Amino acid sequence: MITTLKEIIEKEIEAIHRIPLSDVYERAIDLIVTQVHRKKGKLVCSGMGKAGQVASNIATTFSSTGTPSCFLHPSDAQHGDLGILRENDLMLLISNSGKTREIIELVGLARQLIPDIRFIVITSNETSELAKNADICLLTGNPPEVCALGLTPTTSTTVMTVIGDLLVVETMKRIGFTVADYAKRHHGGYLGAVSRMQSKQL
Repeated sequence: MITTLKEIIEKEIEAIHRIPLSDVYERAIDLIVTQVHRKKGKLVCSGMGKAGQVASNIATTFSSTGTPSCFLHPSDAQHGDLGILRENDLMLLISNSGKTREIIELVGLARQLIPDIRFIVITSNETSELAKNADICLLTGNPPEVCALGLTPTTSTTVMTVIGDLLVVETMKRIGFTVADYAKRHHGGYLGAVSRMQSKQL
């Protein structure tokens, strides 16, 4: 089993290395900084199923590092939660296939409410309807799932998470987010204590 486990890890590492990197990431960071930090909107992340869990994690990580963000469940959006959207908000939508019905519908619903709302999309399918509706499309590289069936979201969610980390870390750099800023947002827990200690030492 150890050999098999190592093979799975290597496949996931290889998938991360194959994430297509280009100046599209700089454009994505520019858009996040413009909409959230200059125009005072927020980043609204969404996805269904496992992609939704990744989107939720990205949203909380952004919020904890100085970029106001929230998760909007696409089904809940159809039952009133769409009202969270405001002018200057930016949406980050995640769908491996780019064909997820609820996410496609969310694009249309969001535009009915705010016609000029902007979209960053994370997907494996650059020809999908979701990708075509994106202002900025970040591709995963479409790695095969390490699941024995080749179906369960495994490698794809790993890559999505890494892409989210790229956006978060580069945005932190762009806005000059400091240890003191971090400490203000983390009152409790180990990380809060460490950040407060580090900020006092500066």
